[in-house]
Amino acid sequence: MAAAAAEAAAEEQKRLPQRDPESGGDTDDEGDSDSSGDGEDEEKENEAEIQRLEEQLSINAFDYNCHLDLIKLLRQEGELVKLRRARQKMSELFPLTEEIWLDWLKDEIKMASEISEREKVYELFERAVKDYICPEIWLEYAQYSIGGIGQEGGIERVRAIFERALTAVGLHVTKGTALWEAYREFENAILETAQPAPGSVPAPEQQQVLCSQLDKIHTLFRRQLGIPLLDMEASYAEYEEWSEEPIPEATIKNYKKALQQLEKYKPYEEALLGAETPKLAEYQAYIDFEMKAGDPARIQLIYERALAENCLVPDLWARYNHYLDRQLKVKELVLSAHDRAVRNCPWTVGLWIRYLLAMERHRVEHSSISEMFEKALNAGFIQATDYVEIWQAYLDYLRRRVDFTQDSSKELEELRSAFARAVEYLKQEVEERFSESGDPSCTIMQNWARVEARLCNNMQKARELWDNIMTKGNAKYANMWLEYYNLERAHGDTQHCRKALHRAVQCTSDYPEHVCEVLLTLERIEGTLEDWDAAVQKTENRLARVNEQRAKAAEKEAALAKQEEEKAEQRKQARAEKKASKKAKRARTGDKRKAEEEDEGEWGQEEELPSKRHRGEGDGVLPEEDMEVETGLFGRSAPEKADGAANPKEKASASRKDVPKVLHDSSKDKVTVFVSNLSYSMAEPEAKLRELFGGCGEVAEIRPVFSNKGTFRGYCYVQFQEEESALRALALDRAAVEGRPMFVSPCVDKNKNPDFKVFRYSTTLEKHKLFISGLPFSCTKEELEELCKAHGNVKDIRLVTNRAGKPKGLAYVEYENEAQASQAVLKMDGLTVKDHVIKVMISNPPLRRGPEAGKAPQAGRAPLASRHLFGARGKGRTQLSMMPRALQRQSNPVAKAENGMVQNSPATSSEPPAEPKKMSNADFAKMLLKK
Repeated sequence: MAAAAAEAAAEEQKRLPQRDPESGGDTDDEGDSDSSGDGEDEEKENEAEIQRLEEQLSINAFDYNCHLDLIKLLRQEGELVKLRRARQKMSELFPLTEEIWLDWLKDEIKMASEISEREKVYELFERAVKDYICPEIWLEYAQYSIGGIGQEGGIERVRAIFERALTAVGLHVTKGTALWEAYREFENAILETAQPAPGSVPAPEQQQVLCSQLDKIHTLFRRQLGIPLLDMEASYAEYEEWSEEPIPEATIKNYKKALQQLEKYKPYEEALLGAETPKLAEYQAYIDFEMKAGDPARIQLIYERALAENCLVPDLWARYNHYLDRQLKVKELVLSAHDRAVRNCPWTVGLWIRYLLAMERHRVEHSSISEMFEKALNAGFIQATDYVEIWQAYLDYLRRRVDFTQDSSKELEELRSAFARAVEYLKQEVEERFSESGDPSCTIMQNWARVEARLCNNMQKARELWDNIMTKGNAKYANMWLEYYNLERAHGDTQHCRKALHRAVQCTSDYPEHVCEVLLTLERIEGTLEDWDAAVQKTENRLARVNEQRAKAAEKEAALAKQEEEKAEQRKQARAEKKASKKAKRARTGDKRKAEEEDEGEWGQEEELPSKRHRGEGDGVLPEEDMEVETGLFGRSAPEKADGAANPKEKASASRKDVPKVLHDSSKDKVTVFVSNLSYSMAEPEAKLRELFGGCGEVAEIRPVFSNKGTFRGYCYVQFQEEESALRALALDRAAVEGRPMFVSPCVDKNKNPDFKVFRYSTTLEKHKLFISGLPFSCTKEELEELCKAHGNVKDIRLVTNRAGKPKGLAYVEYENEAQASQAVLKMDGLTVKDHVIKVMISNPPLRRGPEAGKAPQAGRAPLASRHLFGARGKGRTQLSMMPRALQRQSNPVAKAENGMVQNSPATSSEPPAEPKKMSNADFAKMLLKK
């Protein structure tokens, strides 16, 4: 056996590339001088790149992609010493993938010839199987161990490795069979060596060894046939052929049961086989299935399989660790999983917190927990609040170590020191990096004060801490003062309570009434008459000043609103005068009638032209029921020009004026899409859009919307025969049509569905997506992708444009995971692109205004400002009013009495006002043309 092992090692050694010791090149390298020169140039370039990557890692050791590039180059150049060192450094920071481990192990196996070197390879295998549960690595480990069976205890060592491999991945439905077969082949090989020579009679000891070895192989077959694995029918057939005895009934029963179980697993395995990476949904369905079955070994295995392909998904690690913490509770298994989680996703603070809790739960030494906490601080979190959370978790752990029955102890001093360090760390390190401490409410200092007051009976220290909290900008908040008051009330004295509330009344600016009420309540219960008088006087003076300040603010706001309203009125007057001058000019050319009819036809175009004025009266339009729906208003058309004088666009516009109105049928909304932001100059919108949407399905009707003059208004309705076609049409949203992005949205009546949103992008924090601003307008998607892909795999890039399709200098870049996005922020923020300094940050859009924003103002708010900002219908202030001024006047004019009081005012009249008479089109025209 030893000779066979040596021969196998020699075969492995032959696979090593032979290198010239002087030149460092391969001995079989052939070529002319030109190819040699090219090789030297390439080698120099690689050396320069290796040096650059090493420098980059010295700056940021957590650059995962940089580690991969360096290892690849060193392996290519054959720099074995540097390669080993680079792999070692990467493995200390990150769990390595199956491919990286296999490459490393194969390289080390080729160089291991001595026994001491083989032991180092064994150690490397032990590290590899701890990172992920990979069948290929276990199989390689077992096969490599077979080469050492010639050593003392070699056979038992191989069997131990095979048994560990079966425990780890023997239940793997698709890859477990290979391990079982390799184990049986190894035992069969041993059986062959134990067979007596042909024609000889085995001795009793030899016969006993043969029987024992046969029993081992029988046991392996029976164990395997009881597990649901692919191709288990072939294993059963092999067992029948190999065994000289009938297969036991118990084995057949277990085999059939395993076959039935296999049928349940096949749909999940097939779904994984056909799915594309990362297969999260398929793995989650598989995990849910195993959780219902409740077999801990199988649950652990499917989690490990999912994590091997999704090692950078923090939520998956969190769910796995939660299961291990609550169900298995095996110390080595739990801590190993937590350690791998934080090494894979070091930017996720929740994983670090769970790891610290697990270490405390399993009674790990204090020095190890403190060391792990220091690693967490250096993990590079992407939010300031993450550092507050990790500090709070560590402080909670330190507090639980303290015996507060003692006046002083080493643990208590360590807790106080940690509180002080936490406050200083947030002030210095975190605030310098994020421009904020992440703890504006000083929660850590508040907890410190509670510990001092409640557990240490040190109220003096608690007061000092609260005084420090208030000096950090918190004195204006009522809840902060009341928190301090409650602490003082529980553990302090009345004098300090009164003092705190007096300061609160003086400083609070958000809810001073509440603080005043608490002060009066205190004096009502415990105060003297002098205390009560002082409290009443203080609260009345403070509330008087507050009301005065609020009144001034309201006046200022109302004045600003009035000023803006006057400016808007001036702009409106200027537009009306400009329009009147144009009409007068047309009238002087002898085409007065045409001008009048055109003006009459222009009513209702609130988005294009200001409303028409008549002889100094207010703006006038028709009521909503008589406005245009999708064509003209009255069905009129302006006098047509002579055929020779009209251009094709004018002919088309004129022909559209006689088109009858078509009301939209809301029952067809599900098969209709609303298309907007089209060019007004589109010549034949119906033909153009029919061609564009024809690929989505059969188009039933296209209804472009025209003005009364026959010009296209840039939007239309596209109705399909089937609902599926309308859904497919939504994919054309933002498609470029004649140089503008076309907007395609579902056809929804917003009066019935006010909460309907068509904004299709996320408005919440996305840690794997970047927001980039300050880009030059000339920057293309390809140029930006070239810039971003150096820091990770870019999944999508969206350049933000305006309605005309012009760039706004903004972009969203989506990476595969949070780690790549955070690396890109560190590398790209402040970068200069075409003389523009760009800003890069994690995507976290501000809150969009909800539907409540346009509602009527609440009581107590400034009505002028609200009306001006939102208008009568909650719209923007830049839209024109659709109500004629003649109708805005009071329909029930008030009469003034001799004493100056208003008679029959709406506020005092007991009778309801008369309903205004409905007016026809003719009535409106007479009223507006009356003067």
